[in-house]
Amino acid sequence: MGPPNVGHAKGRYGVVDKPGGLLSVQGKGEDGLDNAAARVREAFPRATGPLVVHRLDMDTSGLLVFGLDAEAQRELSVQFQERLVEKRYVALVDGLVGAESGEIDVPMRADLMNRPVQIVDYEFGKPSVTRWRLLAMETDRSRLELEPLTGRTHQLRVHMAHAGHAIVGDVLYGARRRTREGAERLCLHAAMLSFREPGREGEVVRFESGVPF
Repeated sequence: MGPPNVGHAKGRYGVVDKPGGLLSVQGKGEDGLDNAAARVREAFPRATGPLVVHRLDMDTSGLLVFGLDAEAQRELSVQFQERLVEKRYVALVDGLVGAESGEIDVPMRADLMNRPVQIVDYEFGKPSVTRWRLLAMETDRSRLELEPLTGRTHQLRVHMAHAGHAIVGDVLYGARRRTREGAERLCLHAAMLSFREPGREGEVVRFESGVPF
């Protein structure tokens, strides 16, 4: 399917604009061989990576950064762990939200009997926080900017469903659950990513990706 859309690379890292429906890393079976990491490896055959720094759900589109060597991967991973990376997503959600902005702070954990589903659990869940801002009203839907302050699996999807505004096309958490074959695409896009380039004198860089819905 060709190389990825690589937004930037200085020999240390590569930024990819991943389409929805593509795995971030190798999955099971023959279908899992085509993934964002494999495409980066093809685009940079001399790199010792790509090494995973973070992931996007298969159905989520947008910006991913890979380390192209072990040290770059470590430095970028530390930035994610210490919450020094800025991330902004755009989502189209069901219903009309009743405010201009807000914050969702509910703990989450894996549903051990129904993986990969995640659930809200106030007793055993891990802290998870998302800030949101209204961008536009669209008939019976709302377009939001989402800023995850933590990085839990499916965090944005769970938080929006918990708030009563499931992301359009979400077959796991949507109120109108449909089979994947009959669903709209998941309307969640990683639209902005900002971090400090690997290296002692690394500058803060910012990448943006147009929203495809």
